[in-house]
Order: sequence, then structure tokens, then C-alpha cells
Amino acid sequence: MKSLQMLRAARDSTARSVQVFLRDVGNGLLEISHNSLALLGLAVVVALVFVAGRPDLRHQTEVWALDWLQERHEARTAADDDLTVAAAEPDAVERATAVNPKELTPQQAALAKWISRRYNVALEPIGRLVQEAWAIGHAVGLDPTLILAIAAIESRFNPFAQSAMGAQGLMQVMTRVHVDKYEPFGGTHAAFDPISNLKVGVQVLRECIARAGGLEAGLRWYVGAANTDDDGGYIGKVLAEQTHMKRVASGTAVPLNAPNSVRKAPVPAQEAAATPAAPEAGTPATVPTAGTDQVALAR
Repeated sequence: MKSLQMLRAARDSTARSVQVFLRDVGNGLLEISHNSLALLGLAVVVALVFVAGRPDLRHQTEVWALDWLQERHEARTAADDDLTVAAAEPDAVERATAVNPKELTPQQAALAKWISRRYNVALEPIGRLVQEAWAIGHAVGLDPTLILAIAAIESRFNPFAQSAMGAQGLMQVMTRVHVDKYEPFGGTHAAFDPISNLKVGVQVLRECIARAGGLEAGLRWYVGAANTDDDGGYIGKVLAEQTHMKRVASGTAVPLNAPNSVRKAPVPAQEAAATPAAPEAGTPATVPTAGTDQVALAR
């Protein structure tokens, strides 16, 4: 019993000693902290007073502080921009109209390479257009090289091209006339998506050929010259370009600068004599105008 009381007394004594020790240590640290802060504040006050009396030092301090803040701001802005771009566009490659040339058939690859070099456009997107022209052409019964030749003459494979009359995109379709044809692709802004424009252009071309009853007449409707005697050489250019593309696809070498214009044969003397004389100066020439049906179908 006595030994138990002694153990309890020793325990209580030890606890009191530890409490006193911790309290003394805490008070000492607090005193040191107060003194240190007081010394630091005093040093800052002295430094400020000293700098205030030295305009040159004050100016240098202001310049240094401004530069530091500016660098920090630019670093944060750059980091935010990089993070935003990286986080916002992880799937951008899926929107690209492009294909690995190795995925093309030998015919398609040869033609894509030739078009790429002839028109100074990238091989990968042209390969995708060639691939699509093959698929669409075989599905609707049109030669793929005809589709690509029209795209070449119409826009030189520029998906953002626009004519003075408002024809837009790769196949230069009159978007405002063919609004309904773009509805399955999400709206008229799809005119600037090369694949969508290619598909709509082929729809318009098929309608023109069916209405006109033949390829050349259909091309005249497509370009909006159905009711005129002069298509500006359009049909000849398209067919010449198609001939080049067919030869390239078949393995024949065709120069990159091969002309796609067709020279008109000289008019025989009898036909020349039968040709009406030009109107006198000051007399307005009669220019045929396109009818309502032609405007609805043309591009």
C-alpha cells in the first residue's frame, strides 16, 4: 500500500515537472519570436528610411519590383494559355480531313501525289479527298476523276474558296440555292467542310446531268451556262483535267504543268462567211440570261 502511494506521488511529480518545462520552453520561444519580429520590423523601418533618403536606390527598387511583378504575370498567363489549349483540343486530330497515303490504293496514291504537287496542296488531305471521290463515284456511277477534275477547275482544291456569285467551297456550290442539301450535314456552314461540299457537289452534278441528258450538257448546267452559247471553256478544261488524272491513275507519267485548256479548232472558211457580223460600236450586244430552272440547279 505504501509502495503504491509512492508510485503515484512520483508520477504526479514527474507530470508537474514536464508541465513546468514545457511552459518555460513555450514562454522562451514566444519571447524570442517577439524579439525577432521586433528586430525585423526595426530593420525594415531603418531600410525604408535609408532608401527614402536615396532617390537612386528608391528608383532601382521600384524598377526591380515592377520587373519582377511583370515576369510573374507573364509566366502565369503563359501557363494558363498552355493549359487551356492543351485541355481544350485533345481530339482536334479527329476533325482533320486527312489520311495516311499508305492507306490508299496504288491508283489513288499516284493520283493524290500528282494533285498534291500540281496544285501545291498537302498530300494527306488530298489523299482523303481522292479516297472519298472513289467511294462516292462508285456509289453513284460517276468517274472519280471527273469529280476531282471539277474540284480542281472550280477551286484548285481550296475548301474555303468563294466566287463573286457566292459559290462556295471545294466544288463551288451555290450554298444559298442548295440549303436543303446541306441539312443532313448540319447546316450551310458544312459548305466549308471539304467532304460535305464534295458530296453536295456530286448531288448537284448528278441532277444537272440527269436534267440535261448528257455529261457535257450537264457540265454546262453545273457551271450556270445552260442558256448561253459560251461556257468560257469550262467543259474543255474539266474534261482535259480529267484526262490527265485518268492517265496518272493508270500509271502514265503526266507533266505537272500539263495544260488543261483546249484549243478551239480553226473555223472553216464557209462557216466563217456564215458567221454574223459583229455589232457596230455603241450597239449593245444581246446576252442570253439563265432561266429560273438553271439558277436552281447551277452549283
